[in-house]
Amino acid sequence: MSGWEVRPSNRAQERRLRVSLVLLLVAVPLAFYAGNWWQARSTQQRALAFEQTQAQVEAQARELDELRQRMAVLSSGEQLAQQSNEQSRLTIKLLEEQNFKQQQELAFYKGVLAPDSKVTGLLIRSFDVHATETPGVYRFKLMLSRIGGDDKPLQGRLHVQLEGSMNGKATSLPLSQLSGDLPAGSTEKAIPFAFKHLQAIPEGGRLGELRIPEGFVPKRIGIKADVEGGKAVERQIEWTDG
Repeated sequence: MSGWEVRPSNRAQERRLRVSLVLLLVAVPLAFYAGNWWQARSTQQRALAFEQTQAQVEAQARELDELRQRMAVLSSGEQLAQQSNEQSRLTIKLLEEQNFKQQQELAFYKGVLAPDSKVTGLLIRSFDVHATETPGVYRFKLMLSRIGGDDKPLQGRLHVQLEGSMNGKATSLPLSQLSGDLPAGSTEKAIPFAFKHLQAIPEGGRLGELRIPEGFVPKRIGIKADVEGGKAVERQIEWTDG
């Protein structure tokens, strides 16, 4: 019987091969769906953390406003006990530090949750001013943050002017002439900054102090940020000393 060839059959090997192919076909879509599920779960967790942090920041901001109002009322009373006044100051300082840390977390979550935002780069968030019991002396905090998911540090220099009038004439005063609570390296015209997510001036969750010359009436704060490798950012903030 020439032309015929007999080959042994290995059914066990063929069965293992078929099982392997089936497992491979099942594993690929499972891995795809598992990856999508994990990404969605991570985004949901970040969103929940963002909402919780935002709620805490808003609650602490309201508490700070109430304490500042109470301080203003207490400071105007002639029979104010010194101990009560000092305790209120310490409470405000502690809340300000906590509020600053949570604002850092909030800025981070905003960058993570909106990495594809069309508006990216530096944001001049606020310039808060609060009157003290001493005429012409105020406490302040300048807040900077970033928009977008880029993790590269933002660097540059700030130009902050207090605009108003002196004896009826329009006058602008640089912040460096009014306060000594500025970052190291500040000059008469510029204030350096460098951060990833959020920066406060002064740093460390505390408030700075500025002194306004007698006869000067402030109207607004003019802020310009020159960003290294990016566009300059400007903002005008109306003066309020509540």
